[in-house]
Amino acid sequence: MNRRMLSKEEEVAAGDEVEVRREDQDKINKFSRLHQKELNIEEELKVKNKEKEELDDITTELELANDDELVPYKIGDAFFNVPLEQAQEMLATSSSKIEEDVSALEDKMGTIRDEMTQLKVELYARFGRSINLET
Repeated sequence: MNRRMLSKEEEVAAGDEVEVRREDQDKINKFSRLHQKELNIEEELKVKNKEKEELDDITTELELANDDELVPYKIGDAFFNVPLEQAQEMLATSSSKIEEDVSALEDKMGTIRDEMTQLKVELYARFGRSINLET
């Protein structure tokens, strides 16, 4: 029988092993779900910020239009010719809505990150270096 000697690092690691309890696994799973939500919100924020930039660009372009001019405005999948003032009002409403959405997403992201930080503290306290929660 050929027995292999453990290296110093392997001995230390083997001595540091901690049993994973059900509550630990639940925390690890929750951390994973929160991380996935965080990624989804980050994607959604990118989309919303791009939409906001596009609305800002359109608003700037409309400042150059004549007051008596009809401008095409997209509603759903169709374009409608509307008076310039009405188009500017609708753009302002859309911009405000996107800003509210971004603010709500950022708040949600903050809450998720706070929860993840708390779970990291608890899990690292229990498992030390034997767990990696870096995202």
